[in-house]
Amino acid sequence: MRALLSARDIEIRFGGVVAADGIALDVFEGDNLAIIGPNGAGKTTFLNICTGYLAPQAGRVTFKGSDLLGQSPRAISRLGIARAFQIPQLFAEQTVLENMLLAAASRAGRLAPFSRLVDIPEREDAEAILDQVGCSDVKERMASELPEGKRKLVDIALALALKPTVLLMDEPTSGVASSEKFAIMDTLIGALRAQRVTSVFVEHDMEMVSRYANRVAVWSTGRIQKEGAPAEVLSDPEVIRTVIGG
Repeated sequence: MRALLSARDIEIRFGGVVAADGIALDVFEGDNLAIIGPNGAGKTTFLNICTGYLAPQAGRVTFKGSDLLGQSPRAISRLGIARAFQIPQLFAEQTVLENMLLAAASRAGRLAPFSRLVDIPEREDAEAILDQVGCSDVKERMASELPEGKRKLVDIALALALKPTVLLMDEPTSGVASSEKFAIMDTLIGALRAQRVTSVFVEHDMEMVSRYANRVAVWSTGRIQKEGAPAEVLSDPEVIRTVIGG
């Protein structure tokens, strides 16, 4: 099977800190790939490299065979790789729908004032995505008024409005109440399946990983310590010792 997104021999250092030391990883169509590991292991750095926010000192990243290195985040998003951040990136003083319409307009190259966004032809699609992520009930609310769980879902909806093939997510349920996490991930995974979007997500909650990932890659000091199915990886004694604890 040919990889959608492929990294080879990625190296990056920040002073004496090794964030990537020969990383090699493939992401295949239909994956829900979880990246786990201790803080500072290089997980978010890898997402930043794949989306153009950081340039590695060595290595190559390709998407459908095309080289991504040296391309801007905007150019990479237009190729089909979207990003959702740990802290939702919303226009706080605009409504949820206005946020969605701006994302849709940006993808289509229609950067217009907010007052004209209501007329863009992508509005119906934007509203359909909000419905898929369970946020149609807040579409007229200001983004600043949303509880954290809804903010997370709207942030994912903005990424989906870019029509990605692959979505990279940094701790999609961080900051969300424990009682809401599974409901949010159920909604999120359902939306990804409906849109046929492959996903990669950084996660610290092993219960979330075992429930929603089909593959797991374990980061340790800039290297991939182990990669495989969740049941195999999460039961590995060395992974338990260095990542999970107990």
